[in-house]
Amino acid sequence: MDNNKSPKKQHLIHYANGRSLEEINGTVEVPKGKGFWKTLFMYSGPGALVAVGYMDPGNWSTSISGGQSFQYLLMSVILMSSLIAMLLQYMAAKLGIVTQMDLAQAIRARTSKALGIVLWILTELAIMATDIAEVIGAAIALYLLFHIPLVYAVFITVFDVLLLLLLTKIGFRKIEAIVVALIMVILFVFVYQVALSQPDWLGVLKGLVPTPKTFSSSPEIGGMNPLQGALGIIGATVMPHNLYLHSAVSQTRKVDHDDEEDVARTVRFSTWDSNIQLSFAFVVNSLLLIMGVAVFKTGAVKDPSFFGLFQALSDTSVLSNGILIAVAKSGILSVLFAVALLASGQNSTITGTLTGQVIMEGFIHMKMPLWLRRLVTRLISVIPVLISVAMTSGQSPIKQHEALNTLMNNSQVFLAFALPFSMLPLLLMTNSKEEMGDRFKNSFLVKFFGWVSVVALTFLNLKGLPDSIAEFFGANPSAGEIQMAHYIAYVVIVLILALLAWTIYDLYRGNKKVNSLDNK
Repeated sequence: MDNNKSPKKQHLIHYANGRSLEEINGTVEVPKGKGFWKTLFMYSGPGALVAVGYMDPGNWSTSISGGQSFQYLLMSVILMSSLIAMLLQYMAAKLGIVTQMDLAQAIRARTSKALGIVLWILTELAIMATDIAEVIGAAIALYLLFHIPLVYAVFITVFDVLLLLLLTKIGFRKIEAIVVALIMVILFVFVYQVALSQPDWLGVLKGLVPTPKTFSSSPEIGGMNPLQGALGIIGATVMPHNLYLHSAVSQTRKVDHDDEEDVARTVRFSTWDSNIQLSFAFVVNSLLLIMGVAVFKTGAVKDPSFFGLFQALSDTSVLSNGILIAVAKSGILSVLFAVALLASGQNSTITGTLTGQVIMEGFIHMKMPLWLRRLVTRLISVIPVLISVAMTSGQSPIKQHEALNTLMNNSQVFLAFALPFSMLPLLLMTNSKEEMGDRFKNSFLVKFFGWVSVVALTFLNLKGLPDSIAEFFGANPSAGEIQMAHYIAYVVIVLILALLAWTIYDLYRGNKKVNSLDNK
């Protein structure tokens, strides 16, 4: 044996086909025989990482604008979106815990290499779209808090990779604690502002019950009708990358897979964790909509961008009551809003990077360090933001704000493309006895509500696609531009349906192949 032989060099980018997020998989010990609350505490954390995606900067303007335009009418949409999210995230966590594969690995194991690459590209685009919202939110927060010019602020967001480097050294449990702390900051800010606004709580409760008006195409207020407002909230709430993330981080707890009871306990407490954290996300999104109704006078916010909301929170002429006006004079309301925006952006940084690693390893078996993964995706996401800032640099501040807001809203269109390709495979695999076993396959009720949710969300996303594409032509598109947007949307819808058919066929064929091997 040659003792002088040097060890094999590890390249930055290399092949990987091991456990999901291998560095943290099964690293958190969970003591047995403890009481409910102590056990729940040890399982708490992954749900917080997932909940971040349901209260990221992309949600803010849709919820506040919905409140400004339609009062409490869209509260029921936030509630329904949150319940659907709880159902989907339960299935995602269960898939990871029971099969020991994340959603990307499970899809790739059942589909062809070609489809795996297509789905990887689609999901990468969705993650980058989410990252654009994070870049815009964090850059604007830095500008508002520290008066850093926007171009510099955008570049500073790239350096959050240093924060990620630090976090990878301190252990996953501490990362979970930091994320929970940032969620608490966001929650405190909005609870404080809404409490000062003295909202109509009876109106809030009535708004939780859906009516035919909730999904109506009239009236149109501020260029938006209730259906568009509902689609905006749904699109910003239920995001595909969260399903991939949850199926991976649910595996961070050490589980004895030879002990069915231990697996069942992990599924049960992971569900508790997820539902509790998503309830916090529901509260935050509800508070954002209530802010739109109660903090500001109806229709007073003409600029729904983060800039406009920041300025409105210090403008006594648009605030709804004397208490808010008195507090706003100190500037605390607007500063707290910017702090919450920065906290939201940093939270999304952590979860977006982890998700990117999950889908890259799962779909194409490629692995790179988290800091490099973050740097690449952030630099790509920065480009459209810088272009938007540069193109409007000589225009009025309102035009600059509108351009960034439009870019953020338009970037969310990719989420509508990607969502069915995570939801449908997730439902099919967790419905399967072969994949999950008799004990852990979805019950009849979960199957029923799962199919209702998947079909409804896919339909609503595709239904809203023509209007979403029309927004790329600006605030007031011409009749010809609207017609072109509809043609583009119909072509895209056909492509999405064809790709869904390909996915279902590959999953069915892959499942039959695995079953035949198991039966030999």
